[in-house]
Amino acid sequence: MPAKDQRLLRVGVLGCGPIAQAAHFEACTKARNAALHAICDVADDLRDRMAATHAPTRSFSDYDAMLADPDLEAVVIATSDAFHVPAALRALQAGKHVLCEKPLATGIEEAQSLRAAVKASGKVLQVGHMKRFDAGLQAAKAFIDGPMGQMVALKAWYCDNTHRYAMTDAVQPLIVTSEAARKPSENPKADLDRYYMLAHGSHLVDTARFFAGEIAAVDARLLNRAGIRCWFVDVEFANGTLGHLDLTVAVRMDWHEGFQIYGAEGSILGKTYNPWYYKSSDVDIFHEADGATHRVLGADGHFYRRQLEGFADTILTGASQYGADLEDGIASVRAMVAIAQSARTKQPVRLADVSGAL
Repeated sequence: MPAKDQRLLRVGVLGCGPIAQAAHFEACTKARNAALHAICDVADDLRDRMAATHAPTRSFSDYDAMLADPDLEAVVIATSDAFHVPAALRALQAGKHVLCEKPLATGIEEAQSLRAAVKASGKVLQVGHMKRFDAGLQAAKAFIDGPMGQMVALKAWYCDNTHRYAMTDAVQPLIVTSEAARKPSENPKADLDRYYMLAHGSHLVDTARFFAGEIAAVDARLLNRAGIRCWFVDVEFANGTLGHLDLTVAVRMDWHEGFQIYGAEGSILGKTYNPWYYKSSDVDIFHEADGATHRVLGADGHFYRRQLEGFADTILTGASQYGADLEDGIASVRAMVAIAQSARTKQPVRLADVSGAL
């Protein structure tokens, strides 16, 4: 890892569950411009083990007590989806910057409720769409914004597979659990259509928006057959680009994620790996001008660390980064609600017309 900067953003992580253990604690300790200042969890046994492992400066059982720490500058919200917005509101009101795990919220109005707090606080709020910090995707974005010219069409797919837990168990640290951990009042996996859309669809939608811009309308179909849920979504982008999204859980094959983009002066074909391999996407960029295909190596594939460094740079230096802001988070939720509504009604849905929650 690169040497630490002299000025480090002092970060607190809310929640000591799986995503914090697998991603955020390590991101904080490895980031060149951030430090793991604090951790917080109501489960004493879990929090104590994480404190012993990751050595934060301070450890809290009470979230408000952590927010009251004058040395704390920013919070990573690594909790269940249902707690994202309330936790973000409290952090903003306490004058802390926020990096919130995706999805930002489970409903449009809930996500929009953060606007006033962000404006009043003057603080940075970003959403944890960490795939934006994949070097392969960033190379594709640079080509799209530059020599590719006008985009014609985008296809993107995110297909979780039946072997993913065998794959992730082999590379992730052993996840520590606690009976005292705080859980949402409703089981998030009770409705798998909703759960898969929030957990996986949020990645697919944000990647599409990252490349092609705002989504104006969707026409979605959902098939649940043989234990496989498959969403095919035709997308109308505001800039006129033709789009198609495929969200399938779980395919009987290897992890299958990627994208294909056609432009006026070139094309892009991307293959994305299971994120816990920390391997940058293989992205082949064809330039019509020289008739050659180019691929960035992307040797640094720690998306969560790169995301935190981008978040910290935005706060400490004002540098423009790839991070998803509040409006990106709201737009992602709006698109998922529209897809769910379209699949349910079997009719196209314009995003400007939707409201409510998944």
